[in-house]
Amino acid sequence: MDLVDLGRRGLVLLGCGKMGSALLEGWLGRGLALNSVWVTDPQPSDWLKGLAARGLHLNQPLPAAPAVVLVAVKPQIMADALPTLAGFGNGTTLFLTVAAGTPIAFYERTLGEQTPVIRAMPNTPAAVGRGITAITGNASASEEQMALAERLLSAVGQVVRLEGEHQMDAVTAVSGSGPAYVFHMIEALAAAGEAEGLSPELAMTLARGTVTGAGELAYRAGESAAQLRINVTSPGGTTAAALAVLMEPETGLAPLLRRAVKAAADRGRELAQ
Repeated sequence: MDLVDLGRRGLVLLGCGKMGSALLEGWLGRGLALNSVWVTDPQPSDWLKGLAARGLHLNQPLPAAPAVVLVAVKPQIMADALPTLAGFGNGTTLFLTVAAGTPIAFYERTLGEQTPVIRAMPNTPAAVGRGITAITGNASASEEQMALAERLLSAVGQVVRLEGEHQMDAVTAVSGSGPAYVFHMIEALAAAGEAEGLSPELAMTLARGTVTGAGELAYRAGESAAQLRINVTSPGGTTAAALAVLMEPETGLAPLLRRAVKAAADRGRELAQ
């Protein structure tokens, strides 16, 4: 199913905040017609209101059997919002959810066990088309629907498939929460530059440019991250001196990140209970 076929049956967004808006913008850029989209959102943005003036269906009655419902509401209102779509359950409508912390079993209990459900974990770089999203589906989600989910989510970046939902907490801890770790690294690197005598403004400019530039290089290069690190490290030089601290087996960056990722994954498991 391509976006034209999808448009014939309609696509519904339950919630359209930052992630829903990023996805919608990507789909519209790929040719999805405005009049094939229905958005249900109690506090629509001015951008959505502008799209509604041009044909998007905003807070209007939904089509009889949409091809896809994208669930993008906040977890705290999920229990109230999802039951309003129970009429689409146990049918041909695919429920594609980017809502954090809500397991597939909840959708099956609310919508019916035969409802096709695909759970996705995108991350915030989706806002600039550079996200990475992991997906997993239930037994009712067909290969065609999994492929459709990949095409839809690729509008905001890379998409990978999981072995199963049991991996979702680890994905959340690595890539879902991961941008915050990188942002904090920028903060810490800038603070370290200040401690060595740079002005706060210059230190932040250098730290931000270094992290984003290194990330782009890692994205484009065919070499592994380990090889890229080796490439920039001269024996006995300044980088080697810093890496001796960062790669210390007990107190370095790797064991710190292991603890951080484990804490995030453990919290994800707690929230899913």
